[in-house]
Formats: sequence, C-alpha cells, structure tokens
Amino acid sequence: MNGQQLPNVLDKAPPDRQMPTIELGPSTTSVKQALSSVSVTSVRTEVPSDAHTAPYLGIEREGNAVLINSDGLILTIGYLLLESHTVRILARDGGWVGADFVGYDFESGFGLARAREPLNLTPISIGDSASLQAGSQVTVAAHGGQEQVINATIIARRVFAGYWEYLLENAIYTAPAHPNWSGAALIGKDGLLHGIGSLLIDDAGTGAAGMQGNMFVPTELLKPILDDLLSGGRVHGPARPWLGMFTAETQTGLAVVHLTPEGPAHRSGLALEDVILRIDGEPINDLAHMYRKLWSLGDAGTVIPLTVMRDTVGVEVSVKSASRYDYFRTPRSK
Repeated sequence: MNGQQLPNVLDKAPPDRQMPTIELGPSTTSVKQALSSVSVTSVRTEVPSDAHTAPYLGIEREGNAVLINSDGLILTIGYLLLESHTVRILARDGGWVGADFVGYDFESGFGLARAREPLNLTPISIGDSASLQAGSQVTVAAHGGQEQVINATIIARRVFAGYWEYLLENAIYTAPAHPNWSGAALIGKDGLLHGIGSLLIDDAGTGAAGMQGNMFVPTELLKPILDDLLSGGRVHGPARPWLGMFTAETQTGLAVVHLTPEGPAHRSGLALEDVILRIDGEPINDLAHMYRKLWSLGDAGTVIPLTVMRDTVGVEVSVKSASRYDYFRTPRSK
C-alpha cells in the first residue's frame, strides 16, 4: 500500500530496477520553494505485531510528512498511519514529538496526524493540483533540507490502478525519480502543495518504456474530504465494497495473487491464481475496469458475483463485500 514493500504480488510483477544515481540539491532560488525544506519533516509510526498490515507493511514505518497548518496538522501517505498505535513527528530542533492520528482515507490514500507539541516548522498551503498538466515544472521535497529537494517534470496525468483495490483516475507522474518518495511534497511553481508521494514506478511515461519516476496523489482529492477527515477520521457516508484481494495483470489474465486472511474473498472461497473473467456478468478487461465495475454495484456489504477461471474450469463465486474501515484497525495513538 502506497510506497512500501508489499507481499509477493510480487512474483507476478516485473522485477525492481536499480535506482539510478540522482544528484540531489537546491532546486530553485525561489523563496517560496526554498520554504519547502522547512515544511517537510519525518513521521515514524509503530504498529502492533498482530495488525493485519504488519506482515507486509511492517511494524515500524517511516516516511515524509508535510505540515499544512499552524496547529501541527501534517499530511502524509496513509499507509504510514494505518493500524498504528504510536505516531511521532520530527520537530525542527531534531526531537521527536508525539502525535495523534486524525484521519485516513482509503480511496485517496491520504493520512493526517497532529503533533501534540509545536514543531516550529513553516506550514505550506494546499494548491489546486488540477491545474498541473504534463510538462509542468515542479519541485519534489523530502525531509532533509535543500539537499533533499529536486527539480522534476510532470510526465503524465493518467489513471493509476493498484493491485490492492486502489484506483486514482488522474494521478500525477513525475521524473526523475526521487529516492525518498514516500510522503514527499510535490510543490508547484506557485510554492503551493500539489501532491503527496506514494510510489516509485518504472513506467512514469506514456510512451517511453522504462522511464522511472514517482507517482503522487493529487491534492485536488483532499480538498473535498478534508473537513470529514478532521471531524470524523474518515469520509462520511457508506464505504465502497471491498473484497480483500490483490489482483495483478499476468500472462494468464487478471489473476488473484494474494488474499487478505479472513477477508471477504478469502471467506467466500476465492483461491490464489484464480483469473477474474467477469463481474456481474460483464467481461473484465483490466484492473481499472474491474474496480469501476465492482464499485458501481453498490456500497460495502453488496454481494459481488464473480466468474473466475480456476485451472481450466469456469467457477462462479459470490463474495459478500465489506468495508475496509471495519476490518483494519483504527489507529490508536499513545
């Protein structure tokens, strides 16, 4: 989920490439962009060893976080906070400050926490990421001052479909890749925050095979849900149906490569290496198509009719979907 090592989807996916050497350093003389180095900090979390995400996201997590207001509210990529019981944020003086979980949104992947003591950092305002297009020049800033700030270019705005039931319709792809991408700030020429770093990817471009870069979650997804996250920890209203399976596009088709233990798909008898053929009778072409069809059938709790190929036999499986918010633990800060 969103920027860390994941279970072996692992054997089905292309092998990781060696990270190219990137010269990091001051990216601009702009005063506003120079402020990025004092708006981005580090966040550390601890997760119980029996948490559902512990086997593949670990029990100790660390990444970047961006201060977005003057009362200690930080924005980061949400997997860092998911199921955590301890959250700490690095203050400007080098000390770690305890923080409280504020909210998490499974659909976008954003996470929020609030420091309990002053961080003495400079907050950055949220911009309109919808204005960014391919070719736009941006700054990518990770914790570590100006030495962790690089120039980058937006290579594409396009769909991103993740195998963990995650879909962004207009994700931001940048190059060159920043080696410390998780939770990093994407800053526009206006000096405003336009995205949060999620992934290192090998196909950032639309036509240049093998162009390594980063995928950012655009802040245009945060503005409509921010009030809900601040008031209730999640977006109000019914959740999307969740099946609890990782699915990858393989040579044999759209194959199930991981099942969440005791999740809906696991309980319904779906098996590893089942190939998804149809949902509710509609042939499925790819991951994005599968998610759009799945989510169009109703809210969490809806029964999802699947047709899968198991070995050489077509099998019908009905999965009673669930809400991820009911399965994964709400973070508990201490």
